[in-house]
Amino acid sequence: MIIKVLGCHGSELTIDDGNGRLLECRTCGFLVNETCMVDAGSVSAGLREAEQGKIRHVLLSHAHFDHIKGLPLLADNLVGRSPEGPVKVHALQEVLDDLRRHIFNDVIFPDFTRLPTPDTAPLAYHPLGDEKTFTFDRLEVTAVRVNHIVPATGFIIREGDAALLYSGDTSETRRIWEVAAKEPRLKAAFIETSFPNDFHELAKVSGHLTPEMLAREFIKIGRPDLPVYVYHLKPSYRSVITAELKRLNLPNLSVLTEGQVVRL
Repeated sequence: MIIKVLGCHGSELTIDDGNGRLLECRTCGFLVNETCMVDAGSVSAGLREAEQGKIRHVLLSHAHFDHIKGLPLLADNLVGRSPEGPVKVHALQEVLDDLRRHIFNDVIFPDFTRLPTPDTAPLAYHPLGDEKTFTFDRLEVTAVRVNHIVPATGFIIREGDAALLYSGDTSETRRIWEVAAKEPRLKAAFIETSFPNDFHELAKVSGHLTPEMLAREFIKIGRPDLPVYVYHLKPSYRSVITAELKRLNLPNLSVLTEGQVVRL
């Protein structure tokens, strides 16, 4: 499994990386094996036209703007250019309903699940069942609900002898760690951490984690040696969050950056 990081932050901002270089922080979007997006915050900005044309599936963890921002523009770019049929958008039914009601409503943006015609539309909705595993393009995916302020899931994504845990946006939760702990192929975890420790109360009410909260949640998996890739940092607090994460002394923890490639 090859995961390319198109965007891994909780907002968009160009910041100093602390070494005199600029870091362009983009919203969350991870390209798996060139054909599947996990969240779609940066899909249109992070890929060339030919690369966008290879995408066949999009897994959406929830409907917040930073995770779906690139989906309307991806659809627009693919109009008339999807000979293999529509891109399948997989999400909870509540998430798909929100997309239909608030984004693809012919007011904010055209409904590209039925335009130009229902037979040639570039997008198609596919509801996810709770903890129901489905397969496509050699991947097995299980969606597990997490603790956010809107309906949301994380994902267990498997290919061959490797599995990835993707937390989605979540605060303190339980079920996804239980499912991950029982996954024999688990090779790595992408876990969100949005705010510094001083923003503990904000993290809880907005459905996110701080470094201290991450440490308590990670213990629930029962795999202290598991590689952890942290994402969804708010760009304005990236340096503070990164320093607090280092102080956790987790042996295989790192912070994702745009353009990084993770191979499992």
